[in-house]
Amino acid sequence: MSWHRGAKVAMVVALRSPQKIGALVSVDNAPVNAVLKDNFPKYIQSMVKIEHTKIGSQAEADNILKEVEEVLNSWLKLVESSALPIRQFLLTNLIRKPSSTQLHFRIPIQILWSSLDKMGDFPFKDPEKARYDGPSLFIRGTKSHYIPNELLPIVGRFFPRFELVDVDSGHWVISEKPDDFRHAVAEFLQKT
Repeated sequence: MSWHRGAKVAMVVALRSPQKIGALVSVDNAPVNAVLKDNFPKYIQSMVKIEHTKIGSQAEADNILKEVEEVLNSWLKLVESSALPIRQFLLTNLIRKPSSTQLHFRIPIQILWSSLDKMGDFPFKDPEKARYDGPSLFIRGTKSHYIPNELLPIVGRFFPRFELVDVDSGHWVISEKPDDFRHAVAEFLQKT
């Protein structure tokens, strides 16, 4: 089970080593190359700024993330309620080393930044050469662009036993609608 880029990793593992996977749960991503939305690089820029600013609290980091949202709001018409889950998710990745007073991200931000142009890639192009025939659940946010209806046939070719559950949310399905997400996963796992 995985979300976003991790969902692509889970799909790749299922396609490369299907015998190792009992069931697949992919949250709001599809087995295709995808272009990142404009807000993603802006958030990464904010994460770089947080590390360079050497902040000591999550509140300080949140204020930096709020700054980028002011710009994004004017471009993308985000509203506070849709931005809050994004900030909360990013803030969960901040940690403090025992010998330090400053927070930093668990993940190497510079590597993340330098990999942005490849983050939407999917290595498999031909469903005739790679297929996972095990039970698969694809959960999509109905306000997200990552699994549009046009991609469902390709999802079905790579994962012929897939089930689709729509959740009335954006891309941050787990943060925006945690109860709906848990219900969908629990129901799927009980059947498999």
